[in-house]
Amino acid sequence: MSPTRRLPGFPVTKTCEIAEVSTSGFYDGLKREAAGPTERQLADDALVELIREIFDAADGNYGVPRIHRELRKAGVAVNEKRVRRLMRLHGMAGRCIRRRVRTTFPGPDGFTIPDLVGRAFTPGRPDWAWCQDITYVWTGEGWLYLASVIDIGSRRLLGYSMADHMRTELVTAALDMAIAARGGHAAGVIAHADRGSQYTSNAYLDHCQRHQLRPSVGRTGVCWDNSIAESFWASLKRECLQGRVFATRAEARRKIFTWINWYNTRRLHSSLDHTPPTRWEQQYLQAS
Repeated sequence: MSPTRRLPGFPVTKTCEIAEVSTSGFYDGLKREAAGPTERQLADDALVELIREIFDAADGNYGVPRIHRELRKAGVAVNEKRVRRLMRLHGMAGRCIRRRVRTTFPGPDGFTIPDLVGRAFTPGRPDWAWCQDITYVWTGEGWLYLASVIDIGSRRLLGYSMADHMRTELVTAALDMAIAARGGHAAGVIAHADRGSQYTSNAYLDHCQRHQLRPSVGRTGVCWDNSIAESFWASLKRECLQGRVFATRAEARRKIFTWINWYNTRRLHSSLDHTPPTRWEQQYLQAS
């Protein structure tokens, strides 16, 4: 029972006895209620509105650290502990990572392809190397397969392809999109991948040769040799796919397309000092 609420027909002393509060506390509560919300409560309400706006714009993906950074970038001076308290109080929590499903199926080692990257995944000059991988998404129509091409230097998703199969055309289409994103200039770029059969096939290697790309692969079954792609898939599954059921492949495509655009242009990337990939590229080129 609220101490500011008196039981009808009961004297104040009896009401306080039932509510287990002092009579002085009862009257103090009445004064506070008459005075209205405090400045602190009003400030919290305004802050919650800002947090909710950022949280919704990120489609519920941002947790406390990224929400806090967005607020600070917007000029809101607030500590992370307060953001955590308000988010918990109002039921806002970013998505967490589930266990991954292995998606790499090694092909026959018919070619000797070196590892030209050697886990050199520190952000830096764009277009010195791209990393690639394949994952899949379940829909009511069956599997939708997704191939990606990520710039290791800037973490930008340059190319992707979605289809109902995992043939080599899936990965070469993603490469073509990446090449187009760079204005057709890809000569000398390292095209890194795992040892999946698509990335060791004759058709793929011929495609790299035509565009003067330098094929590179990590070791079989060693996820750390392609950790940029693995991290990207983890973010996609956590922030875009987890908890969602797609009736059709087209529905999944639309959701993934929207997320990719957000990832490249707006999502705060921890490896890039919490800067979106496209903005990071612009800043890098301006400073070069």
